[in-house]
Amino acid sequence: MTDPTGRNGVKTLGIKLPSELHAQFSLVAQLDELNLGDAVLRAVELYVQTKRSEPDFAARAAAALEEIEREAKSRRDAIEGLFGGEAAPGKAASRSKKAEPQG
Repeated sequence: MTDPTGRNGVKTLGIKLPSELHAQFSLVAQLDELNLGDAVLRAVELYVQTKRSEPDFAARAAAALEEIEREAKSRRDAIEGLFGGEAAPGKAASRSKKAEPQG
């Protein structure tokens, strides 16, 4: 899938920090010879790595995935209901078939 923003999948994040924390963060980044953007990237990577190692994190992620699947099924059923149980126009009637690779 192409990236409509033209930024190769990079997202911009604006955050607000209390002044004291910002000053400390800036100093630490400077001492590590990092710009603030690179320091934030490292901090986020560390946060994600830390969360992944928590004992219940995989179970919480699985529960979130199940909820997403339930919501998707509900929306799919609602759309199909609009068309009398048939698939939406332009779509295959069976949703159990996997899309064949385009070649």
